[in-house]
Amino acid sequence: MTASQHHIVPPTLGRIPVLEVGPRVEQGAFPVKSVVGEPFTVTATVFREGHDGVSATVVTTDPDGDQTRAPMMLISPGLDHWSATICADRTGHWSYRVEGWSNPYSTWAHDATIKIAADVDTELMLEEGALVLERALDEVSRTAAEAEPLENAIVALRDVTRPPPARLQPGVAPEVRVELERRPLRDLVSPGPAYDWVVERERALFGAWYEIFPRSEGATQDHRTGLWTSGTLRTAARRLTAIADMGFDVVYLTPIHPIGVINRKGPNNTPVAGPPDPGSPYAIGSVDGGHDAIAPELGTFADFDAFVAEAGRLGLEVALDLALNCAPDHPWVTTHPDWFTQRADGTIACAENPPKKYQDVYPLNFDNDPAGIYAEIRRVVQVWLDHGVTIFRVDNPHTKPLQFWQWLIADVAATAPDTIWLAEAFTRPAMMHALGKVGFQQSYTYYTWRSKKWELEEYVTELAGESATYMRPSFWPTTHDILPPYLQYGGPTAWKVRAALAATLVPTYGIYAGYELVENVARPGVEEQIDNEKYEFKDRHWPDYENGGPKAGQSLAPYLTLINEIRRSHPALHLLRNIHLHHVDDENVMAFSKRRTIGGSAGRDDTILVIANLDPHATRESTVHLDMAALGLHPGDGFVAHDLITGASWHWGKDNFVRLGPDGEPVHIIHIRRF
Repeated sequence: MTASQHHIVPPTLGRIPVLEVGPRVEQGAFPVKSVVGEPFTVTATVFREGHDGVSATVVTTDPDGDQTRAPMMLISPGLDHWSATICADRTGHWSYRVEGWSNPYSTWAHDATIKIAADVDTELMLEEGALVLERALDEVSRTAAEAEPLENAIVALRDVTRPPPARLQPGVAPEVRVELERRPLRDLVSPGPAYDWVVERERALFGAWYEIFPRSEGATQDHRTGLWTSGTLRTAARRLTAIADMGFDVVYLTPIHPIGVINRKGPNNTPVAGPPDPGSPYAIGSVDGGHDAIAPELGTFADFDAFVAEAGRLGLEVALDLALNCAPDHPWVTTHPDWFTQRADGTIACAENPPKKYQDVYPLNFDNDPAGIYAEIRRVVQVWLDHGVTIFRVDNPHTKPLQFWQWLIADVAATAPDTIWLAEAFTRPAMMHALGKVGFQQSYTYYTWRSKKWELEEYVTELAGESATYMRPSFWPTTHDILPPYLQYGGPTAWKVRAALAATLVPTYGIYAGYELVENVARPGVEEQIDNEKYEFKDRHWPDYENGGPKAGQSLAPYLTLINEIRRSHPALHLLRNIHLHHVDDENVMAFSKRRTIGGSAGRDDTILVIANLDPHATRESTVHLDMAALGLHPGDGFVAHDLITGASWHWGKDNFVRLGPDGEPVHIIHIRRF
């Protein structure tokens, strides 16, 4: 094909060009996301030739096809940038588009004000104004009260007994301008393309998660023999009251399926397991079943249903780990050996991260019989949906095809639209972002390793920016596999700092059981706890720490409870995109705020200011310099700073002294109240 035969079709412009509409994901290839009541900003570049007035409107279409129009504001006149903040009042598939249009009233008002002041075409301009207002009355429906300012202006514009400035004034009066902003006369309306907008329930954006290994909850050890008796789903259900009382919204269960016997791992990932070792729940499948079964030692589906019912009674949702790993004795290995990768010697390839090998897990090969694999996993997911699971935490989704996740999440949404998917994907940014684009509502993040002030500020700025339209971060200070150095060496102060930051920097955060106990001893040579719960039972002695036992008072459970109470009480912390950074002189002290207007534009502001000493080893004194406009205040204003952690209050202004550290509290979470 020659160069002359290539023909690229340019986009079709309307009479009034509408360009650079945002937000868009991959030029509109994937939908933009929000949750019910979450504001987000639509922007566009709208202009026209010449000097006539131009305006823009954002049009939203709800799941029933009904349309609503909202005026856009010109935020950068020299660059023709327009903006409007919108939100949806219910879940479903919405769309939005931007319309550009010629504004005959603003054109006339601008020209008439200049010309009449210069006595140029005075009578002509006054009559043209009357005609524009008559058109506005004829072509746009209004009540009598709404029409009255326009009717009065028409009379004044034609009243030759009055001087021209007095005739003009009613035509450009504030009440006329406001009425024509609300119900404008629009010429040459030019709609831009519509973009998909998926609106989900609030839990897709905001929630506090608590992770448990069900087998450890209620497990007991015979101290004579050292042998363990597994906890069950029934004993795990007894833990739910304490989890709910701490203010968590989601209880997340690591896999509860039968665990493979072949190549089972021992304590701390040793390659050989003894008879009493329970193995990793991520090595799924045995003679007792696969991903659609429950490990016999945990109980039955009746026990699982009772667990879900108790969680629901306490206001908790149940998230289940979807780990598409197969032990060598998983039923699929026998019935569908073609679903796995066959090596040259005829063996099945185990999972690897060279030079590491995970002999207890066979990964699925999605290129071998994809139709069969897709259908079987969809069936498995439905089993758990039918038993009350509303959220799936997906283990290592980045090792499976994006096409598969896009199909699975969409197919589930067709019948269970409230299902939420969290991607456990500690991987390269491009893959993490792509998982969000194809449907995952939430994603694990690099927060676990971001501990310096500049790292955190840079990272949350990125997360709250363009990517917030499709990827929602979930902050976890630790996981059952990761114990970062900051928490290994920082003591209880570090654990308080990381929990408070995780809970306030972003709307969704998670705690792995045992965080309250400051389990900070690492396995030598790795960022992982010693005696990893993934490979053995743990008896956490919850009564000792929480109910007056010999270790009472050593738990961080009261601190987590307070943080969760603060989160629930302050809607500003329910959003991601509203974070604003403030300057602190000390490089170890971080300050940020979140502000949200409650009850519409005329409502009240909820404003939270967080100041954290990131150095867990020393008390720091410094000055915080606040961007008062970001707090909804003027530079000279004062306010009451009420610390929600300690209950103390101070009278603050733009510049404020702080003292934070291990000899007191390392973090202020401040509710800003006007005098």
